[in-house]
Amino acid sequence: MLAPLLLLVLGLALLVAGGEWIVRGAVALADRLGVPPLVIGLTVVAFGTSAPELVVNLIAAASDATSVGFGNVIGSNIANVALLLGAISLYKPQSVSRSVVVREIPMMTLIAIAALVLAADQWFGAAGPDQWGPADGVVLLLFFSVFLFYLISESIAAGNQSTDEITPLGWGWTLAYLIGGLAALIGGGQATVSGAVDLAGQLGVPEVIVSLTLVAVGTSLPELAASLAAARRNQSDLAIGNIVGSNIFNTGFILGISALAKPMDIPAYGLGDLLVTVALSAALLPLAATGRQIARWEGALLLAGYGGYVAWLVVR
Repeated sequence: MLAPLLLLVLGLALLVAGGEWIVRGAVALADRLGVPPLVIGLTVVAFGTSAPELVVNLIAAASDATSVGFGNVIGSNIANVALLLGAISLYKPQSVSRSVVVREIPMMTLIAIAALVLAADQWFGAAGPDQWGPADGVVLLLFFSVFLFYLISESIAAGNQSTDEITPLGWGWTLAYLIGGLAALIGGGQATVSGAVDLAGQLGVPEVIVSLTLVAVGTSLPELAASLAAARRNQSDLAIGNIVGSNIFNTGFILGISALAKPMDIPAYGLGDLLVTVALSAALLPLAATGRQIARWEGALLLAGYGGYVAWLVVR
């Protein structure tokens, strides 16, 4: 059991490092282009910190380990809202901009509902198993495209704005971070999938359980690091935008691409995990709308919710 565990830890370490390097290079590139901080959080940082999930899912699809891909994305979404946002809000109350309340959180909730409906084939009388097929992947990508359209429109309307919070990098370092991060992500993704599959086999538990917990939290570490750094600099827009944007990227882009690459069967209890994702996304809206901030007690509530979810995983 030690060998697959070490392989999993090594893979996650490479994913975290690769995600950090991708973020540094991508944020430096975006800053040079004059992208506003909120848009950076919702797109560049969100995409960079979601890169580990994307690589893991593509490798899982190629390795016929689609349950690892399911657990990785859905577990990451749950961890992002309940564990990560709960932790940074407990550390420091997070103010929430109006656009996050009226647009980004509703979009995150809507795309979570769409993923649930598209997965629940048997609810609608389908003969085959519950799964996301290529057609479902196209629908999820269309949702994601709408999200991108609004963000691009906002960026154009805001004009060229830079942020003083970002340390300028030369083109050489920017490219080095981007290329090095990509290499680390590919190597880390391969090691993570292999380690998770081997560890699940030796422990005698479903692959999806290992993916919903160890792999999901591990691939969410870049989001935690980026959001904590933003919270320390009092950039709540960047911190919350990163988490909400990552979930939209995970569901719309990563699941969409994964379903196009190979149909993803929904594992046992998977619809329950999707219901948890919808419930957390919907619950975040009133938490963020009241007083336009997420207070410490609300952060503690989110953390308690994550603890309850993990306890449910253990029981089931």
